[in-house]
Amino acid sequence: MKTMDLPLDVTERIAFRLRTLYRKYGYTQYKMSKFEEYDLYARNKDFLLSENVITFTDLSGKLMALKPDVTLSIVKNSRDDAQGLQKLYYHENVYRVSKNSQGFREIQQVGLETLGNIDDYCILEVLQLAAQSLAEISDDSILEISHLGLMSSLTQDLSSDQKAEIFRCVGSKNLHELDAVCKAAGVQEETAQLIKALASIGGAPETVLPKVRALLGDNKPLQLLEQVSAILGDKIRIDFSQVDDIHYYNGIVFKGFIRGVPNAVLSGGQYDKLMRKMKRESSAIGFAVYMDLLERLEQELPEYDVDTVLLYSDESIAEVSAAAKALMDAGQSVAVYRQIPEGLRYREAKTVR
Repeated sequence: MKTMDLPLDVTERIAFRLRTLYRKYGYTQYKMSKFEEYDLYARNKDFLLSENVITFTDLSGKLMALKPDVTLSIVKNSRDDAQGLQKLYYHENVYRVSKNSQGFREIQQVGLETLGNIDDYCILEVLQLAAQSLAEISDDSILEISHLGLMSSLTQDLSSDQKAEIFRCVGSKNLHELDAVCKAAGVQEETAQLIKALASIGGAPETVLPKVRALLGDNKPLQLLEQVSAILGDKIRIDFSQVDDIHYYNGIVFKGFIRGVPNAVLSGGQYDKLMRKMKRESSAIGFAVYMDLLERLEQELPEYDVDTVLLYSDESIAEVSAAAKALMDAGQSVAVYRQIPEGLRYREAKTVR
């Protein structure tokens, strides 16, 4: 696992590496306001990680919110160009309930969005960047991928509510309840068995995808997964129980995990349905890295906080400065004090002479 010098620097160091990575691929930074009208989030609560939003009334009487999400703001404020392509990355603070604290926090979030005429290469590039983002965080990581088109093809004749119930059961891998939900929805037994089989499949692409081909035959979602898997190789695994809200997402969805953190630290997917809901003709795919969850990483701390503690008393400030500079020029880290602070870890203590 990659290690940092100090725990307080972990998220900033990772964010710097991610920004550098995204710029390397030609993504440009998107800056936004801390505030949005609350109505944007009220209309899309299901898209948020938490329905809890900090609100206030501005001087004009509008109900505003400290933004709990970046994607909604980007979609709302970016141009709608269904023929072109916008590749954007962001490093923003969002305000929401943290899984770590169960209270509101200001949380760094880093991610990217590609909007416009999304083709298979765009999807591959975003998945590559998601996998590389995980690698920048930890050497022990995995990107789990699914394609909602496969499960949707088996539920296309059902109502939205019936589909949502089936997807809920699939997401929790509750196959017993899935049986009951399929029966209540009037799903034919053969189709219900295919849904259960697909929900149960997960693992390395070379093992999973032939099973899917045997179950469902050739189709475009499977072809895309095969192409992506051939390029990304052992950086990914396939898990068809991974589903997101079908009212917003379509196509490829994915989550990133690293050892030592129980929750997904990265999440993303295609969200054309959200674009349509927001009256956009463009397509879109993107992901976010949840920096607050990275605080759970076990960091390898240095043995010492500083190489040398330089102590002084009545010496002139010029003498103290010269002594500190000499130590720094010799390659040491130096902390200058009149007396050694309690708890400071240091290799040696010296006195200005």
